[in-house]
Amino acid sequence: MKHFDISVLDLAPVKLGKTIHDTFQDSLSLANFAENLNYKRFWLAEHHNMESIASSATSVLIGYIANGTKKIRVGSGGIMLPNHSSLVIAEQFGTLESLFPGRIDLGVGRAPGTDGLTAQALGRNPAIINEQFPRQILELQKYFSAENSNALVRAIPGEGLDIPMYILGSSTDSAWLAAELGLPYAFAGHFAPEQMGTAFKIYREHFEPSKYLDKPFVLACVNGVAAETSEEAHFLSTTLFQAFINIIRNDRKPFPAPVEDMDAIWSAMEKSMVLQKLKFSFIGNQNEIAEQIKNFQEKYQVDELMINSHIYDHQKRLESYEIIRRAKNSLAG
Repeated sequence: MKHFDISVLDLAPVKLGKTIHDTFQDSLSLANFAENLNYKRFWLAEHHNMESIASSATSVLIGYIANGTKKIRVGSGGIMLPNHSSLVIAEQFGTLESLFPGRIDLGVGRAPGTDGLTAQALGRNPAIINEQFPRQILELQKYFSAENSNALVRAIPGEGLDIPMYILGSSTDSAWLAAELGLPYAFAGHFAPEQMGTAFKIYREHFEPSKYLDKPFVLACVNGVAAETSEEAHFLSTTLFQAFINIIRNDRKPFPAPVEDMDAIWSAMEKSMVLQKLKFSFIGNQNEIAEQIKNFQEKYQVDELMINSHIYDHQKRLESYEIIRRAKNSLAG
């Protein structure tokens, strides 16, 4: 089996009955826990106008997590680049890298991370996104380069710093771009599984080596809900299922506690839609998780597996990541 690392994706989930302050404390607790378990990196994702997700000021939250940890890499999974000025992002991540040298990642995506009305409030122009996003990546590379020191517009902090950049995707569009630019590619399999295999194939077959990367690097994000018993894991996973029903229903309320009977909540059509969207969800006890990871890795041969875990109880969430780590350790890769 191909060697792979494991990492954490955190959306800073807001739980029903908890405050956003609680959410941020839980995120830092999880980052410390993951660091002690030797997870490779801890990424936060930009979302807006969602009562259930508190990671809208992603760069600020990255600083909070990096300041409270010692060695784990911390970054964005990702910054939704067309929501921002390239210069501002270069300065923000230049500041982060200067504060926490050698520990900051910049994952960038083109999606809004929100609904259409909020995207408009963020100043996005959907008519130019497909040309704007690649241009902004090149602008970031320019701002981070030492050669930009003679330019009229410079990123300080940022200039001359080695900040790894990852291109995120949930379809095949960004696979072509990541391959063309010779950058690592991360796919959002935790909510958009349909085109993942095709996207990886496009990226690997069309990859052009660059000064940043000499061969393809593939990261897949999946959902993970692990517990000591299979029954408990499936019970805990009902929080994840309910969260996706809320997305389907356009109900952005905080993440709910698990329930005994999902059939009392979702319709047959909703169930089918949710299970399709959560195709890449590893749910079970340690042995079951190990088998699911093994089957996934044999098929997709990723360089890194990033785990997103929507579990209501914080202690159970920590235990889930510990069980997933043990499951991964039991495999050869």
